[in-house]
Amino acid sequence: MIPPLQNGPALEIRDLVKNFGDFVAVDHVSFQVSKGEIFGFLGPNGAGKSTVIRMLCGLLTPTSGWGTVAGFDVAKNPEEIRKNIGYMSQKFSLYDDLTVEENIDFFSRIYGVPKGIRVERKDYVLRMAGLTDRRTSLTRLLAGGWKQRLALGCAIVHSPRILFLDEPTSGVDPIARRSFWDLIYQLAEAGQTILVTTHYMDEAEYCHRLALIYRGKLIALGVPEALKRELHSHKLLQLDTSDLLGAMRLVEAQPGVLDVAVFGAGLHVTVDDLEAATGRIRRVLDEQHIEVRRLESIQPSMEDVFVGLIEAEELKNP
Repeated sequence: MIPPLQNGPALEIRDLVKNFGDFVAVDHVSFQVSKGEIFGFLGPNGAGKSTVIRMLCGLLTPTSGWGTVAGFDVAKNPEEIRKNIGYMSQKFSLYDDLTVEENIDFFSRIYGVPKGIRVERKDYVLRMAGLTDRRTSLTRLLAGGWKQRLALGCAIVHSPRILFLDEPTSGVDPIARRSFWDLIYQLAEAGQTILVTTHYMDEAEYCHRLALIYRGKLIALGVPEALKRELHSHKLLQLDTSDLLGAMRLVEAQPGVLDVAVFGAGLHVTVDDLEAATGRIRRVLDEQHIEVRRLESIQPSMEDVFVGLIEAEELKNP
């Protein structure tokens, strides 16, 4: 067995590139993830994040660049990497015609868990996922949240050093999502390193750090709160009115308004001057007899950060 590198980060890539013919899917991406960190990897569809993850999992060979996962080189030691990671996707890789514990037994064998500790690992997974009382239930009869917990348990049954979660909460209700994140925190506190992709912006804020990839390039990297603070040039107003679409058309046409976006039942309005824009918006809506229910300055959300960074990138590279 090839020995892993010692005392480094759990995962690190430098100038990673992946080309498919003339198409550059990943363009000199660099970041590292510390042991025990929950690292969020975000990007719109087609941005390149799935390609990065496939390289990190040893499924694709980089065109150029360097990287290690669990101390193993992504280009030279893909088999060793696959032994040291767990992977869970939004399409839970479970067998619906097996019971809960039969699924765990199956994945124990697939992942090569030694026979002598399989019972111990199965009991741990059942306790961690809260499935002890459902161990003999057919998997197809489980609600989405319980299937999700079982899929997580099967992904960690072999005690992987690094866990990849690809859109793991897609399609489950908000309560199950929150409960699932409690499990992720427990795993991280126990020393597991977790890289997670998600399209839920509220979930992005649960991560210790975030990376945003767009058109194959890394365009932002940092702690969620720091990324929001760095958007200080984007002065943001929350606008709630009696006529959402009518207000949107009027506000978009006002000088000093940089962007208007629907956000829930209201609008997020990006302006260059808070005081001037607030007065101007109130006047034009009053003239059109549109009631202003709320108009105040707010801090950017992660969704605002996400949209703002991509729009800035679009302006630099139209």
